[in-house]
Amino acid sequence: QALLVESGGGLVQDGESLRLSCEASGRTGTTYAMGWFRQAPGKGREFVAAISWNGAETYYSDSIMKCRVTISRDNAENTVYLQMFSLKTKDTTVYYCADLSQSLPLTPATMTHDYKYVYWGRGTQVTVSS
Repeated sequence: QALLVESGGGLVQDGESLRLSCEASGRTGTTYAMGWFRQAPGKGREFVAAISWNGAETYYSDSIMKCRVTISRDNAENTVYLQMFSLKTKDTTVYYCADLSQSLPLTPATMTHDYKYVYWGRGTQVTVSS
């Protein structure tokens, strides 16, 4: 099993930045690609970004927050980050990190689908005020 715990959410003003963190535990040795999604009430999870197991490759949604987010990871700390810039009120929602927990290529065909991921955190709330 794996545990993912998001943190860093909170209240910011329109145009400001925020960095989310996701610390993973319960896995030893092997690391996998991880992703960030967000989900608003009444809607499904939206893909935001993904990163390969070693951080060498990244992929971002074409439409959700492209050019306004940077995903990174620090495997020594078992942590994945989502740096968000120029936040808007429409970005207000719960953000989740997820562990692919399998060896798959980091491509849009696989990484953008929430059902590909095995483990999920409980989410962290991001609220952007006008």
